[in-house]
Amino acid sequence: MKKTLLALVLALPIAVCLAIAAWPQGFGLEQTPIIAQVVAPRVGVICIALVLLVLFALLARWEAPRRFALTVVTMLLLFALVSGSLHFSRGAGSTGLERAEGDVTVVTWNTLGDEPGVDALVELIQETDADIVALPETRGAFAAEAAVRMRELGKPFWAHTTHFSEQYGALSTSLLISADLGSYTTDLEIGQTRTLPTIVARPDDGTGPVIVATHPVAPIPQQMRNWRQDLEFVAGLCNGIDSVIMAGDFNSTLDHWASLGVDGGDLGRCVDAAGAAGAGTAGTWPTELPSWLGAQIDHVVATPDWQVVDAHVLTDRDSFGTDHRPVVAVLRFTPNE
Repeated sequence: MKKTLLALVLALPIAVCLAIAAWPQGFGLEQTPIIAQVVAPRVGVICIALVLLVLFALLARWEAPRRFALTVVTMLLLFALVSGSLHFSRGAGSTGLERAEGDVTVVTWNTLGDEPGVDALVELIQETDADIVALPETRGAFAAEAAVRMRELGKPFWAHTTHFSEQYGALSTSLLISADLGSYTTDLEIGQTRTLPTIVARPDDGTGPVIVATHPVAPIPQQMRNWRQDLEFVAGLCNGIDSVIMAGDFNSTLDHWASLGVDGGDLGRCVDAAGAAGAGTAGTWPTELPSWLGAQIDHVVATPDWQVVDAHVLTDRDSFGTDHRPVVAVLRFTPNE
């Protein structure tokens, strides 16, 4: 009895750590240092837990640590089951809808400073029949060239760019909007993400959605405060006042947004397209890892007046020079739903 009690006491700190890693939002810790980094690659953490499970199972062969080892094995198994269920529940469904005339296709692709090249971007736009293309880490000249090429191909786009420095591609964000959606102007008064730029474009005629290309900073130790404030800023854009379509590299997963959802939304009142379409388990970063192992930090989100028809992560461009995968979402305007 004493040995069992001692095993439980020794295992208690491990149990606490596993509980937090499985569901940090339950403790309000999803945006805290270390935990924010750990929760992003859920599958990776599950794999580590399974390796530890095997090691502790081997340790249980010796009598002295057996009770402690078996207790830890049980906790690791429960962690893997709970965390795995949470993760894979985001990719187990489908909308069952098919694209129809009038639907809007949104693409986001962090190009890592124009790395894929204009030809690859134009090919992606044509392949997906995109109407909106959010391009974090993309310079204005690159976006403008792509817009010219698309005009020559018969589908003109407006090109918008905001930059904090023209020298570094990471400090630029570009946005392409199909001329079929009307003309747009960048809103320079609404505010900004703090380290990497965001574009908020409003329709010139007052009709149509506000379109946002965003790039909150990554949650590295020296940027945690800016990261949290960036996420609060983009969540505030989905406040229900405007119809909003937003896409980009959010440097965050659905887990990180737990405290930012409003009225059933994932981020403010916006709903994550991949999550709604059952594609929430495919990692968009980094391309060096298979999609099932990476983190989904690139997103397309929209206010509830936009129904998600389809969403998926493209995995056939992993060798194109950027460490992010494109996300494609098809949205349908449904103002009365």
